[in-house]
Amino acid sequence: MISQEITLNGKKYRLTLTDQVLSDVRRLKALYNAAYEDPESFEEVSSAISDTINQIANAVEPSVSDSDLDGLIQSVMKAVDEKSKEAEDARAKHAEEKAKAEKSTSKPKKSKK
Repeated sequence: MISQEITLNGKKYRLTLTDQVLSDVRRLKALYNAAYEDPESFEEVSSAISDTINQIANAVEPSVSDSDLDGLIQSVMKAVDEKSKEAEDARAKHAEEKAKAEKSTSKPKKSKK
C-alpha cells in the first residue's frame, strides 16, 4: 500500500492507495467514459458516479469538504495514474533486465556431427 499526501486549498489530506481505491478510480474512469460516449446514459450512470466518488472520498483523512471534493478526486485520479505508470515502467525495466540476463547466461549449443 502506498500513502499519498494531497494538498488542496491549504488543507492536507492523506490517502492510502489500496486495491479498493485503485479499483474505484478505474470504475470512475469507466463511468465517466460511458457518460461521455453516450450523453443520454448520464442519468443512468450519475448515481454510480456519485457513489464511486463518495467511496474514494471516504478513503481520505480527514473528511473532505464539498468545496474540495472535485479537486480531491482529480488529484486522486492523477496519483493513481502516476503510480500505475511507475509500476508499468518498473515491470518493463525488470522484463528487459531479465531478458538481458538470460541472453548473457545462455551459451550457444554445440551441434553434433
